[in-house]
Amino acid sequence: MRAESFSETIRERLGGETITFCYQCGTCASSCPVAKRTTDFNPREIIKLCLLDEKDEILDGKSIWLCCSCYNCQERCPQKVEIADVIYAVRNIAIEKGKVPNIYFEFFNAISNDGRIVKVSQFAENKRPQLGLPPLQPTGVDALKKILSTTGFDKFHLKKEEPQ
Repeated sequence: MRAESFSETIRERLGGETITFCYQCGTCASSCPVAKRTTDFNPREIIKLCLLDEKDEILDGKSIWLCCSCYNCQERCPQKVEIADVIYAVRNIAIEKGKVPNIYFEFFNAISNDGRIVKVSQFAENKRPQLGLPPLQPTGVDALKKILSTTGFDKFHLKKEEPQ
């Protein structure tokens, strides 16, 4: 019995159904604002590596986390590859394997503990009255914890990677 390829695994996921439609024309990369800013992200390269079964390179790398979800690639793809959705499917696989960049671990902890991704500094808090803004109210995380519990996300443990 043959082992399932990485692209087949992706295709079975919500969002990953169209990955094998790609014929590597490069329209996605030329449409991508992130690819224009950094060589660390190229949607065409991500799709190619997935199709070539380079699972470890994709899941261990940082490129899938750099997509800004602008959907330029999907809107312009002549083959109707849902590239951003494919990247979401690959991210979900990475999350299940515990391959999550530290920043997401920090975001998860901050939002589940404080209700905000970024703590409001004392400086910003002191500046609010000068700007005519009321004091910030406590966020309260009860509703958020209920959502996390209902969706099962509270049982999901993000593992913080050790620095290399």
